[in-house]
Amino acid sequence: MLPEIGAAELIVIAAVALIVVGPKDLPLLMRKVGRFMAKMRGMAAEFRNSFDEMARQSELDELRREVEALRSGSFAQPVTNDLQASFQAIDGDLRRTDADLRSPSGPVPEPAPGEAITPYGHFEEPSIEPVTREPEVAGAGGDRR
Repeated sequence: MLPEIGAAELIVIAAVALIVVGPKDLPLLMRKVGRFMAKMRGMAAEFRNSFDEMARQSELDELRREVEALRSGSFAQPVTNDLQASFQAIDGDLRRTDADLRSPSGPVPEPAPGEAITPYGHFEEPSIEPVTREPEVAGAGGDRR
């Protein structure tokens, strides 16, 4: 990222250039700087245009391949290959999960006496205690105004 140069910075640069170069050679220096900047902009534009041309060429090559695939009738082959690979991966995951469910990897811990066995592991049921509280009556008590 290039630093931004404001009006104050330009005035300081112009004053320093006037002092260092002198008023006689300043127009010549400014002309050379202008030509240099024009060359740099031209090179940047040429560089950008070459990249744009490469991108366009790449897109055209891709379109040519797609048209050729449509002509030869092999346009569905890449999609079919991707689907088959996905189905094989899913099938492998299902078989592995099925095998894991049939043969546990370690010993099953025995429940403690009086503890219930659940399919998700061993845990205690939460105890729910009823809360009894006297209802408050509005206006009752020592609150008189």
